[in-house]
Amino acid sequence: MTTAAQAPDAGPAEISTDQVLALDLSPLQAWFAQDPKTLLEASGRLELQFSWPRQPDDPRELSEIAEIRLWSLRADALCPWLPLLLERSSGQLTRHVAMLLPHSFSRSEGIRFAPDSLELWVTHRLYLLDHWSRGHGLNCRGNLGQMAAVLGFELDEGFWRQLDGPG
Repeated sequence: MTTAAQAPDAGPAEISTDQVLALDLSPLQAWFAQDPKTLLEASGRLELQFSWPRQPDDPRELSEIAEIRLWSLRADALCPWLPLLLERSSGQLTRHVAMLLPHSFSRSEGIRFAPDSLELWVTHRLYLLDHWSRGHGLNCRGNLGQMAAVLGFELDEGFWRQLDGPG
C-alpha cells in the first residue's frame, strides 16, 4: 500500500490498450495520492509503457497514434506535474511532450518540434509548476531547469528573477 509519505514504486506504469481507449488514468492513481513534496522527490523516475498492438510494418511512433495522444492529453491535463516525474534520459519526457505538441519524426533526426509550440509549452509549464510548488512551500526550479534542458532550453538567470519581482 502506498502512503503519502512514500512515492509509489518507480517502476514502469503499464498502460493497457483498454485503458488507453477508455481514457483510464488508473495506472497513475498511486501518484495522484502523493503530496507535492513526495512528487518532487520522485522527479525523473516515472516511466510510462503503453501496451498497444501494432503490425510489424507499422512505422508510426507512439506519439503518432491518436488514441495514445488523447490518453496523454488527459493525463497531462489532470496531472500537470507529470513532466517533472517522467524519466528523462530514455526519452520519456520528450515522448510525452510529443504527445501534446505538433512535431515531425524522422528515423535519422528523431522528434523535431515546431519551435514556437515547444517554447510556449516549456514556458507555460515552467510558470505553472513553479507556481504550484511555491504554493506548497517547495522549490522545484532546479528540476524545472533540468526538464527544460532535456527539451533543448537553457534558462537565463534572469528568468526566475523576473518571476520573483523586484528584489
